[in-house]
Amino acid sequence: MFVVIWEYEVRQGSAAAFEALYGACGAWVKLFGEHAGYLDTQLLLGDQPGHYLTIDRWGSAPAYADFLDTEKVRYARVDRLGEALTLSERCIGRYRTPC
Repeated sequence: MFVVIWEYEVRQGSAAAFEALYGACGAWVKLFGEHAGYLDTQLLLGDQPGHYLTIDRWGSAPAYADFLDTEKVRYARVDRLGEALTLSERCIGRYRTPC
């Protein structure tokens, strides 16, 4: 399994829109779900208001790389929607299971 973890600080008043975009029925999950190897996404709300993590799980790093290669335009479009809702975003890292 391959995991990508992102951290976000959401603008005040934008939490509901952010959760709709990044949550289980949001545009990111819909886009990811069109691709082989996508498993699921978890949206986590932190202790501090407006602080979130997403954990995107893929079957393998090549599946994720293929998604990125084939969806540059649509990825950028959805990413711009998120940029309007956030003060910051940071990729914490990309991880794989050792076995």
